[in-house]
Amino acid sequence: MEILKFTFGPFSENTYVMVDRASKECIIVDPGMYDSDERNYFKQSLDSRGLTPALLINTHAHIDHVMGNSFDHDEYGLVPQIHKLGELVMERAESTAQVYGLNYDLSPKGEATLEEGKDVTFNGHTLEVFFTPGHSPDHIVLYNRKEDYIIGGDVLFKGSAGRVDLPGSVPVDLEKSIRTKLYVLPEKTEVHPGHGPETTIGEEKTSNPFVSEHSSSLG
Repeated sequence: MEILKFTFGPFSENTYVMVDRASKECIIVDPGMYDSDERNYFKQSLDSRGLTPALLINTHAHIDHVMGNSFDHDEYGLVPQIHKLGELVMERAESTAQVYGLNYDLSPKGEATLEEGKDVTFNGHTLEVFFTPGHSPDHIVLYNRKEDYIIGGDVLFKGSAGRVDLPGSVPVDLEKSIRTKLYVLPEKTEVHPGHGPETTIGEEKTSNPFVSEHSSSLG
């Protein structure tokens, strides 16, 4: 699958589009489009490539990752697929927007279809679902084993890790998620994170100052 990356919104959130080259259908992951300019740019980018969005996934329901849910629902008829714990997290998005003084179009209610052990299949592609709480209680990661990459949301970043000072964050759970779900993957596995540049599992195991292979400063 081809991966398109867009960085949107006041939190510089990475929105991913996973493209099936044969059908030109695609999966939108964590739409962060904040305003009309970003939404128009996103639509034009997909239209120019002849892409048809067919699935919407939220790795977790923090506001920066769901800002574009309403647009994708209205424009493409998509309903966000979430983990079962994501409904409560998504309900907090409106109050979070008020705290930051942000405009926010309410997301449509998600469908709780994402759970570990239940793969997402899409036009012959398989995405494994890992349950990775810690940054957010509903967090999941998508792993394409055949092409060896993850869409990682806010679990692991290049030289960093997800915040653990938010409602529902648990530092020990985040460390466990990283060590038991991500650091067991091949070192060359590409990490496409929710913020910042791409990295690899091997690079982070060796040099991540928050959770390296042998030490941790989380919490």
